[in-house]
Amino acid sequence: MARVPAAVSSALRRARSAPRPLPRRPRRRAGAGPAGLAPRHRPWTRALGLIAVVLVGAWLGLLVVGNVRVPVGPMDTTMTLRPSFTGGTKINVSPLGALQLDSHTAPVRLDVNVDQLDPQRAQALVDRPERISGLQDEVTRDISHGTADLAVRSCVAVVTGATALGLVVYRRPRRALAAGGLALALLAASGGTAYATWNPDSVLEPKFSGLLSSAPSLVGDARSIVTEFDVYQQELARLVTNVTKLYDATSTLPTYQPDPTTLRVLHVSDIHLNPASWTIISSLVKQYQVDVIVDTGDTMDHGTAAENGFLDPVEELGAPYVWVRGNHDSLVTQRYLEGLKNVHVLDDGRAATIAGLRFAGIGDPQFTPDRSKARGAEESQELAGARLASALRDQAAAGTPVDVALVHEPSAAREVDGTVPLVLSGHLHRQETDVMEYGTRLRIEGSTGGSGLRAVEGKHPDPIEASILYFDRDTRRLQAWDAIRLGGLGLTTAEVSRHLPEENQPGAGTPSPSSSPSPSSSPPPPSPSATRPTATP
Repeated sequence: MARVPAAVSSALRRARSAPRPLPRRPRRRAGAGPAGLAPRHRPWTRALGLIAVVLVGAWLGLLVVGNVRVPVGPMDTTMTLRPSFTGGTKINVSPLGALQLDSHTAPVRLDVNVDQLDPQRAQALVDRPERISGLQDEVTRDISHGTADLAVRSCVAVVTGATALGLVVYRRPRRALAAGGLALALLAASGGTAYATWNPDSVLEPKFSGLLSSAPSLVGDARSIVTEFDVYQQELARLVTNVTKLYDATSTLPTYQPDPTTLRVLHVSDIHLNPASWTIISSLVKQYQVDVIVDTGDTMDHGTAAENGFLDPVEELGAPYVWVRGNHDSLVTQRYLEGLKNVHVLDDGRAATIAGLRFAGIGDPQFTPDRSKARGAEESQELAGARLASALRDQAAAGTPVDVALVHEPSAAREVDGTVPLVLSGHLHRQETDVMEYGTRLRIEGSTGGSGLRAVEGKHPDPIEASILYFDRDTRRLQAWDAIRLGGLGLTTAEVSRHLPEENQPGAGTPSPSSSPSPSSSPPPPSPSATRPTATP
């Protein structure tokens, strides 16, 4: 029994001599203080990081999918929400520029990009002007549907973008869902702020940039436009009706009775993007059995590629279209017209024979869509007229004399005096006729577009003017012309007055059949053209 205690005591001694493990110290977390305390401000750091993830993710979501394509009236638009410090609405009309409205104050801005004018919907308004009266309600409905669709799409884009970025950054679904929820809350708060600060009167005080910066001078201040818009839509609805009365009015005019062999030329000018002009021109072509349409320029307002679609109806007017460039038309405009069927673009003195008459013309040397006047403008017009006169003399020497010369500005037209029987121009927005020193007759056309948008600028609207020129088919000389004048915006009058060159007035001798009077010959005594009674339906 004595051995058992000895064995036990031996085991106890071995256990006491074995090395003891060191006591475990608490693991110090990164960023902890000396006593293992949690880092200061860590909740704020997490909150700021989460907000950064939410803002960046929401912005990326809006950038990728946060836009909608919406037809607004005759226009195709794209609406987008963008982050912004000041809010508001920006309407981009590329490439003309943009206008900004202080419509609301919120951290989001509404961008509206006008992509293009839909030709079919625009033509429907022209063909049925009575629809203008409902255009405002139609546009309001389109915008309401577009903004509702944009709101839904923006919510989805914001939540998806913030959630996806939160999942990438935190790799934890709960954090990612928190980011998506916070993004939705921020968007809802922004929408509420925009609604509370909505300013519907901001449309009356737009800020323009780009080429549109000239818009206030072109169309007057917005309050005047809003005031006179009712008058404008009334006139658009009545224009076509007025034109249908013109033929009956002119058929009773005395003294000169054109017969079926007479060549009829419709002279138009300075349309300035008025779509109603095409309906008027088409009606005149049919009613007067027009052989040729002559346009002496300023068909456009800014000469941009965005305006080119406005020219497409030219192909369907029912008569050849002869055109020279005005100071509101660019070379882009000219090249587009050259590609249209039934159009004859004249420039640099180039001549063409259309329907038995020989025309030659030169484009305006100035391109001033903002209505500025460059230094040396008058000299450049005179130089252009001199170049055209030289080309006319060359044509006469070659045995192919020109019957009618075309320019845009009258200052260029006066340089061809004595080289052609008749020169047509525009630019002044009023009708005038003058027999110059060496016998060339200058006929200045008014604005067939009623001065376009600027028609609402003044207290008295500009009239819509055009002329029918009657030529003898054998001598190719001007026999008479009808000056046509439609009442401006809100007016419902249509006037036609017949004029006779003095050599065609009763009692005058037989005119010389020569195509071009000589500069050395004595000029005829100045005398106004005979004016016949005016018909006002």
